[in-house]
Amino acid sequence: MKRSLISLLLIVVLSIVITGCLTVEKKEYTFQLKDNNSGTLTIKFINIMSMKDDTSDVSDSDFEELMNSYINGDQLESDYENATVRSKRLFEENGVLCGEVIIDFKELNNIGLYQYEAKGPYMMSIGSFLEGETYLNSSGEYGGDIMPVVFWPKSQETLTLTTYVTSPDEATVGLLALYKKQK
Repeated sequence: MKRSLISLLLIVVLSIVITGCLTVEKKEYTFQLKDNNSGTLTIKFINIMSMKDDTSDVSDSDFEELMNSYINGDQLESDYENATVRSKRLFEENGVLCGEVIIDFKELNNIGLYQYEAKGPYMMSIGSFLEGETYLNSSGEYGGDIMPVVFWPKSQETLTLTTYVTSPDEATVGLLALYKKQK
């Protein structure tokens, strides 16, 4: 009895762990700063996709997760618990599914930015805060592989950053068709 209960529990845990994975091709971050280092962060998710589970298409369950956890749920609010998610939406652009979230913040560190002693440049680490993302371009200066940090001048009010996440290929399934079907 005990052994079958443990086996059942293991099967349930494995089925949760071995599900698909939501990903995107790129992310565009736009930080609009105010005088007191509060402001608004807009994140645009370009080409939202499902990663196949081995060779199995799990895009239906990934789309359901996208809708239930991110759009209608509170996953983004949990990800940015010290900020306020003002809006979130999905839309079609250039033949792919995109998403956008707008977040209001009171302090830079609420959204992953840093400024040393309120005097230096604005900084954001690509290495730790943005796990799985690779620097593509920005309105600042990138420190490179040795120092994966983007630096923006203190005088700059609008900071932009684009990161690369995943290339669409045979292991990914775009979610635009499911979005159109649900619409």
